[in-house]
Amino acid sequence: MPKLISELSVFLPTFNEQENIKKVAESVRKHTAEIADKWELLIVDDGSKDNTHEIAEALAKLDHRVRVVTHKENLGYGATLSSGFYGSRFPWIAFIDSDDQFDFSEIRNFIEAQKSSGADLVIGYYKDRKVSVSKKITSKMWEYLVFFMFGLKVRDVDCGFKFISKKVIDSIPRLESQRGAFISSELLIKAKRKGFKIVEIPVTHYPRLKGVGTGRNLRVIIKSFMDLFRLWRKLK
Repeated sequence: MPKLISELSVFLPTFNEQENIKKVAESVRKHTAEIADKWELLIVDDGSKDNTHEIAEALAKLDHRVRVVTHKENLGYGATLSSGFYGSRFPWIAFIDSDDQFDFSEIRNFIEAQKSSGADLVIGYYKDRKVSVSKKITSKMWEYLVFFMFGLKVRDVDCGFKFISKKVIDSIPRLESQRGAFISSELLIKAKRKGFKIVEIPVTHYPRLKGVGTGRNLRVIIKSFMDLFRLWRKLK
């Protein structure tokens, strides 16, 4: 019986996730092997200070299809996504965050949505995001700002579960956002301007049970706004 997809790259942006990375990576391996003829898994370690890197290397030794991409120092979420996107080899690329708040088995929904719609990007939006009310409010404010400045209207700009054609990535020589969290907005803005088709589907979101997120760090927030206004000046 033919599998759902011929070739698939998956990457995991990772920073200080020693308590989650093994479980998430093993889930990705299991479900990717079930749906893809050829696949690879990239664990992109953004200068972790805990045992994340050692755990990732141990996983790579067990399976030649698993690779570890290492940042010697912490460069930021944007740089980590860039390493994953540009380091992936196969025609379709998926990624999820490494905090164990997604169910990678839902990748089947992404692939089926792409096949039925012909989309170049299938992006998730949370059915019920398991974060505080304040985070939900600030996320919506960010989305409205991105829409106001760039005309990008999607339900969730920053959902950490996406499925993207490599031709989209190849058409963008460089993603400029590095330290901040503007990277997803930048990718979607540039993809839309190049005429690529974007489709959204709902994804399940679970509470973070282990580890600590860093996306609300003040330095990250400030850098995200700097990246936003820099791209706005460049494209206006």
